[in-house]
Order: sequence, then C-alpha cells, then structure tokens
Amino acid sequence: MKQIVPGLLLLVLLLGCKSEDSSSTAGNGASSEVKKPRIALIMKSLANEFFSNMADGAKSYQAENPDQFDLVVNGIKDERDISRQVSLVEEMIASNVDAIVIAPADSKALVPVLRRAKKAGVIVINIDNRLDAEVLAAENVVIPFVGPDNKAGAKKVGDYLANKLASGDAVCILEGVRTSFNGQQRLTGFQEAMDEAQIKVVDHQSAEWEMSKANTIASSMLSEHPEVKAILAANDSMALGAVAAVKGAGRSDDVMIVGFDNISAVQQAIKEDKIIATADQHGDQLAVYGIQNALILIENPDAAVEDVETPVDLITKESLSP
Repeated sequence: MKQIVPGLLLLVLLLGCKSEDSSSTAGNGASSEVKKPRIALIMKSLANEFFSNMADGAKSYQAENPDQFDLVVNGIKDERDISRQVSLVEEMIASNVDAIVIAPADSKALVPVLRRAKKAGVIVINIDNRLDAEVLAAENVVIPFVGPDNKAGAKKVGDYLANKLASGDAVCILEGVRTSFNGQQRLTGFQEAMDEAQIKVVDHQSAEWEMSKANTIASSMLSEHPEVKAILAANDSMALGAVAAVKGAGRSDDVMIVGFDNISAVQQAIKEDKIIATADQHGDQLAVYGIQNALILIENPDAAVEDVETPVDLITKESLSP
C-alpha cells in the first residue's frame, strides 16, 4: 500500500518536543500545567456502523495518548439531519474547542458554519466527505481534507464487478445523498467502470445512504428492469437493502451486488456470496488521521494547510479468506 498519510512524522517530533518541554518545566518546580487541546469529532449517523467504528477508533487513539489531547465525540441520528450537524458545530464553537474534525452530512451546507468556526479561532479538518470547492472559494475559506479518493475506490469495486459481467449487460446504481461529494464521486467511479466495460447503467437513483430506502428503490428497479444483472450501491447500508430486495424478488442467484465501506455485516454477506465486493476506507483510522493533522495545526498554526489522501482498498471473498 502506498504511503499517503504525510505529516505524521512531523506530529511525532512536535509532540515529542512538547513532552520534553513539559518534563523540563516540572523539573524546575513550576506548578502550572500545560493545558491539553480539546478536539471535537463530529460525524454523520452513529446508527451507521461505519461511523460508530470511526468513533471507536478515535476514542482508542485518545486513550493511547491521554496526555496529548481531550476528545469530544458527536454524531447525528439521521444521515440527512444537516441542521443538527450545523447545531453541533455551533455548540463546539461555544464550548471553545481547539479543533473540529468533521465528516459533513452535506458538502455545501456545512461550509458557512465551519467558516464561522475558523473565524472564532478553531482549527477545522474535513474528513470522509469532501466539502464543495466552489462554496469554500465563495466563502473565502481554506479547510484541509483528510480522506480517501472515493472515485478511485468506487472504480476498483466497479472494475471487479465488470469482470464478472458481459458487454451489454444491464446494471443499476443506488446513489448516496446527491449533495455529498463522496456520493457524487462514487457514482462517477461506478459509471466509469461500467462505461469502460460497455455495460449499460439502465437506472440510478438516490437512496440517501439508507438501508430501508435502498430496499424499496432496488425492489422497484428489479421490477421495472428484469434484465438487470447487478446493483452497485454507494455504501454498505444500501447494499444490504439491495440484498433484501433481491431476495424478495427471488433473484439472489442471478443478481450480483457490490457496496462501499466494509462494515462487518457486509463482510459476512461477502463470505456468504450475497455481496461480491466492497471498498474499505479504513473508517476506524480515518478520524485518527484527521486528529493527527489537527494536532499539527494546533501546535503550529502557520503550518502549510494540505490535503491528505488516505487508503481505500478493494475487499472481496478472496481478500477476506484467512
């Protein structure tokens, strides 16, 4: 796997220097204690295993580094509850956190409140779902993105599926929230893979990341397009909804399904041949990468603000085999 998480060595050096400074102060008998920075992690729906894994990874990292920072973890109940996520950012600004690491529910709607956070002196790191470049420019704000190339990850999954199909076969796509950059990129990656293999995308609709909605939409797709040979889902929750739809239509043996996220339920479904592939963007480490880069900027606010590409890997039955 290529090295695509720069700056971590710098972080170790910076934190090491900080530890040495603290030890030196204690040795001189100083009574004041260096205040630890507070970092807020704000995610999408914690009902989605991907984000609960992300929260667990962040908490574990803080537990391993208790002297370096304090962590506040927040999430919303519903992937589409954008107003609640805006409120969470406002609450974190009011509570004077040093940094916010956020997986935005919407790539455009969160930009204004994050601009206010930066104006209040809060370091902001964008993870998972990239904020919209045009809106960032319009708001005159620069926020670094730490996360995977969703288009490349989706194309890996699409290419794997295409190798199991024939030219001219028909497929459908279940999209995520259409105003989310990661949803847009996964759709594009899927479409490029299908175009290159001359496979027809006969329908694509948004199920807004939700399993139950994906079940309903996939059932309708299968009814309207009985020729469909596969369903590409832009996240694993929707892939599981498609599994239920395919089973309900009595087509579990002739409709293939792929997803994106590598949650445990989908790993089991892959082992049982209900889903053939997904993409792992290492959600348990994604927030950690964001926190590490936030700590760099807290330590040195004048450090260059750069995007960081994190890993995304194809997961199949073969890769899950011991």
